[in-house]
Formats: sequence, C-alpha cells, structure tokens
Amino acid sequence: MFNHYSQAPICIINYTLKHRNSICMCSLLLPTDDKAHNPETCLYRHLVTMTNILRSGIQKSPWKFLASCSKTNRNLHGLIQNAQEYLKPISSPLVDTFNRKHNYLRISLTEKCNLRCTYCMPAEGVPLTPKENLLTTDEILKLARLFVSQGTTKIRLTGGEPTVRPDLLEIIQGLGELKSQGLESIGMTSNGIALKRKLPALKKAGLDTLNISLDTLDRDMFGIMTRRQGFDKVLGAIDEAVRINVERVKINCVVIRGTNDDQVLHFAGYTKDHPVNVRFIEYMPFDGNRWKSEKMVPYRELLTRIESIYGKLTKLTDDKNDTTKAYQVPGYQGKLGFISSMTDHFCDTCNRLRITADGSIKVCLFGNSEVSLRDLLRQDQSDEKIVQVIGNAVRRKKRKHAAIALSVVPSFLLSPLQRRHYSSQNRLTHTDPKTGEARMVAVEGKKDSQREARAVGRIVLPSEAFKLLKKNEIHTLKGNVLVVAQIAGIQASKQTSQLIPLCHPLALTFINVNLWLDDEKSSVECESTVRTVGKTGVEMEALMATSTALLTVYDMCKAASKYMVIQDIHVVSKEGGKSGSWQWENK
Repeated sequence: MFNHYSQAPICIINYTLKHRNSICMCSLLLPTDDKAHNPETCLYRHLVTMTNILRSGIQKSPWKFLASCSKTNRNLHGLIQNAQEYLKPISSPLVDTFNRKHNYLRISLTEKCNLRCTYCMPAEGVPLTPKENLLTTDEILKLARLFVSQGTTKIRLTGGEPTVRPDLLEIIQGLGELKSQGLESIGMTSNGIALKRKLPALKKAGLDTLNISLDTLDRDMFGIMTRRQGFDKVLGAIDEAVRINVERVKINCVVIRGTNDDQVLHFAGYTKDHPVNVRFIEYMPFDGNRWKSEKMVPYRELLTRIESIYGKLTKLTDDKNDTTKAYQVPGYQGKLGFISSMTDHFCDTCNRLRITADGSIKVCLFGNSEVSLRDLLRQDQSDEKIVQVIGNAVRRKKRKHAAIALSVVPSFLLSPLQRRHYSSQNRLTHTDPKTGEARMVAVEGKKDSQREARAVGRIVLPSEAFKLLKKNEIHTLKGNVLVVAQIAGIQASKQTSQLIPLCHPLALTFINVNLWLDDEKSSVECESTVRTVGKTGVEMEALMATSTALLTVYDMCKAASKYMVIQDIHVVSKEGGKSGSWQWENK
C-alpha cells in the first residue's frame, strides 16, 4: 500500500512487499525539491533504486507491481506511470520522427475467422494467404523477442480469430517467458466462440488482458451481424474470464447506426453487475465492409444517449497512450469506453506497431506501406539487420492518418480545425507533393493480391442506325460489329500502360468484354471485367477495354450516322488491395 503526502517537503512512500511466506513492510522517505516541494522530481530520482530492490528477487515485474499498488492513490498512480516512461529505456528503432515511443506490438496470428461479421468481411470470406507464407510459431516468438529487446512492453495477439490457430497456447507460453526480459502484458482479441475451454490454460501461460468482440446483447441480432450462431458461447467466455480473474476483461462493440446502436444502453446497464470494460468503437472502413459514413455514430452522440438515461457519467483518468475515453456509471462495477477512431483520432499519442499474419510490419492501421520481416527471417538475416529494417519502417510513419480520414469521414463531423487540416493533406497520388510534377505511384512496398475491376458504358445510336446494326446490314461492315468491338476491347486493355502514361504495366490473368443491344435505349451496352494478381488495381484496364470497345462500335457504324453518343463510362466495382471491395451505388 502506498501513502503519498504531496504537500510536505518529504515524500513518504509506504509499501508492502510479499516474497514467498514473508511480508516486508518498507518505507521510503524521499526529499523533494526544496523550492517546488515537487514529489515527482524525487520520484524520478529514487524510483530506480526502488525497482532495483524489487528486481533483486522480491518481485519479477516491479513496474507492474508498483502500478497495481498505486491504484488506491490516483495522483501517485500518474506519477508512477510517468516515471516508468521516463526511466525505462526504449531503443531508438522504436521511436519515430515525432518522438512517439512504440512499446505496444500487435501480432496477427491468422487471417481465418469462424465468424463473418458484416462490418469486417464479406459473407463469402476473403482470399487467404497460403499457409506456408504465414509466420510459424518460432518466427512469431523470435520477432516478439526482438521487439521486447528494443523496449516493447505490451504484446496483443489478434487475427482473424487467434483461437483457430492450433499453436495458440504454445505461442502464449513462449511470450510468457519474455516477461522476465521486460514484457509486462500479454493480451488477446477474440470473438469468444471457441475461447471458454481454452481460457484457464491461456491465463496460466501468461495471458493477462482479454478483449472479446461482442456487438449486441440480443441473440437474434448477433446471428444477423455475425452471420453465424454462438451468442451463448461468447457470453460464457466473458463470464469464465471474470471467474478465473483475468486481470483486464474488455468487450469491444462496433456501433453501426440503424443496426446495433440501440444496444449501447443495454451494454451500459450490463456494467452494473459485470466488472468488465465495455468499449464502443466508431464504425471504421475495412476491406470488404462497404463502409458508409452515415452508418457511423460519433462517440459524443453515444455519450449523450447514455447520460440521458443513466445520468452524468464519471470521467475516469485515461492513460497517455490509451485509445479509449473512459467513463463509468456511478456505483456500477464495470466501465464504459469510447474509441473515437474516426471523429477524434489519437495519432499524436499512438504507440502501436502491427505485424500481419504473413510477417509484414505495419506502422499504421490505415497505412498501405508494409515491409516483410518474414522474408528477412527466412533469409537468415542477423538480428541487427532486422532491427534496422524495423527502425526504418517506424521512421517512415506519418504524423496522422488524415488523408484516409478525409476520404471516409463526412465534413459535418469534423471541427473547423480538422477540416482545414484534412484539406491541406488531401492531394493527387500521381503528383509529387513537393514539386507538383507528375510521377508514378511507388508500389514496391505493396503485397501481391488478387484484384478485379468491372467497368461499364454505352453508345446510343439514332433509331435507323440502331436498326441497321441490329440487322447487321451496315454496308461498310467488315465483320460482326460486336465481335470486332469485343476483340478491340481485349487488345486495348492489354495496352493500357502504353496509352496512359503513369499506369504500371500489368500481367493480366483474365479479360472479358461483353457487348449487347438494348432496344429500349437504342444502345450498345458494354461491360468489361479484368483481373490480375499484382500490387496495383486494374480499374484503368477495365475502363480502357470498355472505352475502346465502344469507340470501335462508333467507327464501324459512323457511315450510317455520326449522331452517336458514347456515355456513362465508369467503374462499377473493384476487389482486392488495401482498400478492399468497392461497389458503385447510386445516390
């Protein structure tokens, strides 16, 4: 237990140390700055001595011990956290150019998931990376060891769904061994479906923080949102985590307007008898979720809704690097939190790095730049070389993900300052931001993926010309018009990079140009589908196919009439890449 008398010129800290069967009552009398009587100064000066005493065998995790002991004194708790950051060294490779210290690592174990949540992926799932390209158990643990050696203190396992990986327990056991080397917390994010029976062993292995995704407390709505059953299994996993005393149990709820935003009040009531932290996450764009800005509910609106029923919430202290704005209904066991990823980002205090399931380091959730650490491991590169590559990636991290936010957040949700900032960040990707000169987009850092694009368009003909085309009786006809146009579209698609200066040359794996007559519109309709496996999309190739096919129709019909109009050429869908699936929607 700590007592702290901040008004006195002497800072007195009383604490209890337990070691095996012995209990040691200790006191430290720390002189403060005589002028300022500032206990923080003495804490910074003397906490090193205290931790060295604790490290001598009485406590294996002194910082964790000190922080837990200081929970009864909010002021001292803050000082302990500040002192920890001040005293605990973090290697320069984990510090970016904005002096953000990245001591939190998230490792994706798999791309597989046993749910199909509507906001996360399409019903049919997503293309999976071949198993041989995923990180092995040993590779995961080696990277974790390297990051911990550089100052990482917190590791969280994510997915996909981590519990579908058969070596999950082995991975957590390996991470648990790193707690003697500076790792302080092992967390995991799970959907809870297959978690309950695994929890006791995972906790014993070192798991101390658990985030369970649950977007509704309504069984039927759960089935709709996840496209699967298993609601009772998830609640059972939460109850089991509380029963076996997992240190921190959190529920992650993605709030979608018109779908589950009515559940927010139910979750607030849930915290009355459940000592968990329910966190409401603003709906974000992910691969395949067809994000719409009108479905996103700003956290301030949610806060207002809750307070209209439960009264004024108590604002809790947020840690410096916490993504959550923490609150509590007075007298309730649990807590509420709001993760404002879209309307009030926390980029300035971001301390997170990510490793994807296939071993690439990702310095920003919304960033496209990735560097493969897996390849370095399999090339038997030295630890020093891998750390150097990590450091280079971290130093390239941008200050904010503003360009992404601009493209997905409606302007009315932004403050005037945010609008001005986002506007200044928005730019054309094919121009140099400094000189304004044209340039090709660099794609060497991107991963190859299956990509597809569909483009449509039409050419409208005068009625007489359309009748001739339909009868295939145009006197200048050199062959079937639609067949020739189809071949022209295919040929043009393959030549896109030679005609559009800044397009990358691509090895196309599939081209289909389909033309048909529409009697009602007196038109030739065209739809082109193009696919490739590569680092950039094929929208331009699809547009080129459709445009050239329609131009060919014009060329072959112009003797009958020149009053033809090519119109409405546009991309209607695309798949693959970091931006995921996109579908044209009429508004």
